[in-house]
Amino acid sequence: MVKYIFVTGGVLSSVGKGVTASSIGKMLQVRGYNVTVIKIDPYVNVDAGTMNPFMHGEVFVTDDGSETDLNLGWYERFLDVSMTKDHYITTGQIYGSVIEKERRGEYLGKCVQIIPHITDEIKMRIRRVAEKTRADVVLTEIGGTTGDIEGLPFLEAARQLKLEEGSLDTLFVHVALVPILETTKEQKTKPLQHSVNELRRIGIQPDIIVARCSVMIEHEVKKKIALFANVEEKGVFCSPTIKCIYELPLIFDKQGMGSYICRRMGLPERKPVWDSWTKTLEGYLNPKYEVKVAMCGKYAKLSDSYISINEALRHAGATFHASVNIDWIETETFEEDPSKLEVLNVYDGILVPPGFGARGTEGKILAISYAREKNIPFLGICFGFQMAVVEFARNVCGLKDANSVENDPNTPHPVLDYLPEQKNIKMIGGTMRLGAHEIHLKHGTLIHKLYGVDTIYERHRHRFEVNPEYWEILEKNGLVFSGKSSDGRRIEVLEFPKNSFHVGTQFHPEFKSRPNRPSPVFYGFISACLKRKYGEKILV
Repeated sequence: MVKYIFVTGGVLSSVGKGVTASSIGKMLQVRGYNVTVIKIDPYVNVDAGTMNPFMHGEVFVTDDGSETDLNLGWYERFLDVSMTKDHYITTGQIYGSVIEKERRGEYLGKCVQIIPHITDEIKMRIRRVAEKTRADVVLTEIGGTTGDIEGLPFLEAARQLKLEEGSLDTLFVHVALVPILETTKEQKTKPLQHSVNELRRIGIQPDIIVARCSVMIEHEVKKKIALFANVEEKGVFCSPTIKCIYELPLIFDKQGMGSYICRRMGLPERKPVWDSWTKTLEGYLNPKYEVKVAMCGKYAKLSDSYISINEALRHAGATFHASVNIDWIETETFEEDPSKLEVLNVYDGILVPPGFGARGTEGKILAISYAREKNIPFLGICFGFQMAVVEFARNVCGLKDANSVENDPNTPHPVLDYLPEQKNIKMIGGTMRLGAHEIHLKHGTLIHKLYGVDTIYERHRHRFEVNPEYWEILEKNGLVFSGKSSDGRRIEVLEFPKNSFHVGTQFHPEFKSRPNRPSPVFYGFISACLKRKYGEKILV
């Protein structure tokens, strides 16, 4: 019998539902249970692909090419499993499917309504994931905040599913903020109480409360939450602010959450095996070294815009017992005053991340040029890779005003052009080159050494490519194209061998990086950063 756990949130968004769901999954996984996680986003967008990162954080891409919420990245990192399009559900998908069915005549004679047709579609999709994955436990995180009008159909579907599956096989976990009043230093539970009351008005009584607080909640606060949320005290837990997010499953388990969930759902209590996870944590909790990385991008005001990259850097750092300090730099500042590029001298590495559009582009190119000329370890990802091509074409090959047609459709040297299959596309959503694609690596190159294999599969999200008409001149001037698509038609990796580490990837290596198994690309980058700061002895 499949067990269903729903994670809801209250008081405000970004309260930690994603890492809570991931941590619950991890506690069950180390007990030997097969776990999978679904994310429900109540917005009307079909997927996250057309949203600005400022609106909703980064767009996470799965192997099968689904553009999803960033929390699927947390699920993958914590559980080390690959998510699919089935693990991501939005209002746009649900209503689109029901409307299509109505147009096909599947509801002939019926008045199509929220209940039962919309809620039935939601339940069907959740059960479909359980069937496909053969999971023992299906966790479903319902996005947004309890009380949001767009989330009501999903909460109603969850309420119905509990009635249909039974209370033993369904469990509700509610995550809500417990703020600390600055003037009195009190841990205030009233916002959480109101959140729970809102959930109960919808018809859902939470079984577990997770109090999100900057510190561990006091025992009296825990008792108060239990009383007013109508939850037994053993079902109240705390998610405090911690140094390393990957500690959270252990912190929950020490509070007894893993055992409590097993007892509550009738799962045989198995001894958790944390050995591998705790060993992984050593590199995060006990760093011996540190490096500073400049993230030169255009969405720097919201760190969630690059969350997978941030984590991939930390994964690689932990391998060397090194903490990675990341500073986000808006590249428009370099355009306004190029002398500000000097600030990059204090960094051990420079990373230019993905992005879209012309804003901040010239600043990125300036940062890449600075890294190449000063031999500072550089990593460019997707758009960062493309701008590295532009920089090299302009400053080494002498192709004045070279650019991508994305930034300048009239450039005299379009070193980056649309993928052929992209030129006649009318619809924007879901039409990029997406998902995992096969890549062949060139023997004797740095990227081949890092991966240690001839063929890799990495995830993509782009419309533009290095224009084949310019491959020859770029290579003649010293740029090495060390990775290509399986058919040889597309450049996937560039290197500048004269520097210690100057690498760009068209693909997104950050999406497949794991806490205990960092992406080879990021491993190489952080290795170069450490060598720059500490010398060769760091790797002995």
